[in-house]
Amino acid sequence: MRILICEDSTLLREGLVRLLEDAGHEVIAALSDASGLSDTAARTTPELCILDVRLPPTFTDEGIRAALALRTHSPDLPVLVLSQYVEERYASELISAHSAALGYLLKDRVADVRDFLDSVNRIGAGATVLDPEVVAQLLTRRARDERMARLTDRERAVLALIAEGKSNQAIAAALFVSEASIEKHITSLFQKLDLEQDEHGNRRVLAALVHLEHGDQTFLNGAFS
Repeated sequence: MRILICEDSTLLREGLVRLLEDAGHEVIAALSDASGLSDTAARTTPELCILDVRLPPTFTDEGIRAALALRTHSPDLPVLVLSQYVEERYASELISAHSAALGYLLKDRVADVRDFLDSVNRIGAGATVLDPEVVAQLLTRRARDERMARLTDRERAVLALIAEGKSNQAIAAALFVSEASIEKHITSLFQKLDLEQDEHGNRRVLAALVHLEHGDQTFLNGAFS
């Protein structure tokens, strides 16, 4: 896979280059700031862009705003946001766009190299992979939403694991219950969220998050088509 990296930390940037190249990927560019990100992406046509949220010069939200700009100019480009922070507003916008594959992982919670490389491969292949903490913070913004109040703690846990892109079998293993029980929880939680079921776990989570953020039934009808 052809990968474009934008990360200001020299050690982490070079570490990512080495890690990804050792795994068989081609790092076509590794930038230290977002100033030339759009031009580089247009010139090099990456298959995945990995970038930090907070980049020079202000170290606030340059990276994630650059990710939104990439979504505008290259809607089919998978993006992996790798950060120490959850920028809730911009994360919601990225998820709402739902045009291409998306990942949002927290650096401090990436504990296994193999899991990280698996996430890179899945995002590049079209999946959506969200750290459970990202999902939790986004859902907390709508904690007073009566639909979320309908969910049990177990249903919230299942929803968070779905957001990671996990299969029903993997969720069952993580929660030490049967796959049949997980299927029942999924049926129940989407009924409580007024969402129809489909076979695409990632799209269901995206629809749920957008629904909670915007209450846009028109979008939901399109999301399941």
